[in-house]
Amino acid sequence: MTAQPGYTGPAGSVPPMRTLAELREALAAYGSPGDRKEFGAELGTVEVDDVTRVREITQAYRHRILLRRDANAAAASARTHDDVAAELCRTLNEAGAR
Repeated sequence: MTAQPGYTGPAGSVPPMRTLAELREALAAYGSPGDRKEFGAELGTVEVDDVTRVREITQAYRHRILLRRDANAAAASARTHDDVAAELCRTLNEAGAR
């Protein structure tokens, strides 16, 4: 089994996402179609005092942007089920042979 390279973070530049306005702009520019609208809809259902839920939602959408800006994550997401299953089988067979 070959060693996997260490995670180095997003390969491209990361847009500022420190405020809700910046996160909305990043979703419009780098998100999937509908992300910005879904983000607003999710926030619209949360009570203002539920700071934990607001944080969870904003972190989830920030993470989507970070994944889209990361070439390694994009490549991993594009892998087919069969490719991943074959790699898992090879890895398990190699481990069993030792």
